[in-house]
Amino acid sequence: MDDIFNPSTREIDHSVFAKHILFFSGGKDSVYSYFALREAGVPAENIELHHHLIDGNEGSELMDWPITESYCRAFAAAVGSPLYFSWRIGGFEQEMLRDGSPTSAIAYEDEDHRLVIAPGRKRPPLGTRRRFPQVSSNLSQRWCSSSLKIDVADRLIRRQFRFADERNYLVITGERAEESAARAKYEDFEKHRTYIDGRVHRYIYHSRLAKHAIEAEVWDMLKRHRINPHPAYHAGWGRTSCLTCIFGSHDQWATVQRHAPERFEEIRRYEEEFGVSIHRKMTIVEQAMMGRPYDVPPDVFQMAMGTDYTDNIIVEEWKMPLGAFGDASGPS
Repeated sequence: MDDIFNPSTREIDHSVFAKHILFFSGGKDSVYSYFALREAGVPAENIELHHHLIDGNEGSELMDWPITESYCRAFAAAVGSPLYFSWRIGGFEQEMLRDGSPTSAIAYEDEDHRLVIAPGRKRPPLGTRRRFPQVSSNLSQRWCSSSLKIDVADRLIRRQFRFADERNYLVITGERAEESAARAKYEDFEKHRTYIDGRVHRYIYHSRLAKHAIEAEVWDMLKRHRINPHPAYHAGWGRTSCLTCIFGSHDQWATVQRHAPERFEEIRRYEEEFGVSIHRKMTIVEQAMMGRPYDVPPDVFQMAMGTDYTDNIIVEEWKMPLGAFGDASGPS
């Protein structure tokens, strides 16, 4: 790999890749990674944005920010790169409610944006969850990342013959070392999980372009390109994961309780039904009682709870959002 990636300078020869596959959450680190590619000379048409719909596409609205899908569409249109969606059938809620049943199939859009359903094994193992992912760096316990993101990404690559044409492809994800000690240990550049050099040739590499960026550099990147950040940041969140992320802070749960009481009640009801809270030691009600809601105007939160993003992506006057350098509760 030395002819592709220089470990001492962390420089990548982007010219060797047929496509750059950026798994794009809509958050600041994804946006940073996108423009890191563009500033390295990668043209917009060579970058594929792939977004995983955490709640699926079948009507569940339990976890994610409702505006995220529309924001991603608006971003892709503004920068001129193709956008593809993928998800686990039934999303987070169906996977959480598994009771002696198999994990469902995944759905993804192919190169021509046709919907493809990718079933699992013929005799898939049966399993029961009946609890939220737990606050842990162990992905078998924090199953939302592994089941709804990592596995979906792997399977959409493996299922598409266009990624097995003996050309090189680069997967980009947005983990940053500053976020946690565990993420600091991730490789800057490596062979991707789907790489294979055998009877089938699939030369997929994995880069974490944002790994060594500190938060100030991330916001500087958005400011330089005048990118209006995801509405979650304007609502006070320091990172864009789910609205009701299992890593939510006391202040975030207090804010959800005030501005999205129906969503808060859904989570509370499931905690009661399972007899196991997200946090294990505290319910979200107890967490909210210990927090203070963000001082966010109702109309700003209303935008984040909408499904039609109407603001500009590229703005004339860029402003630092309320959540910058703030509460960035997330994986350890």
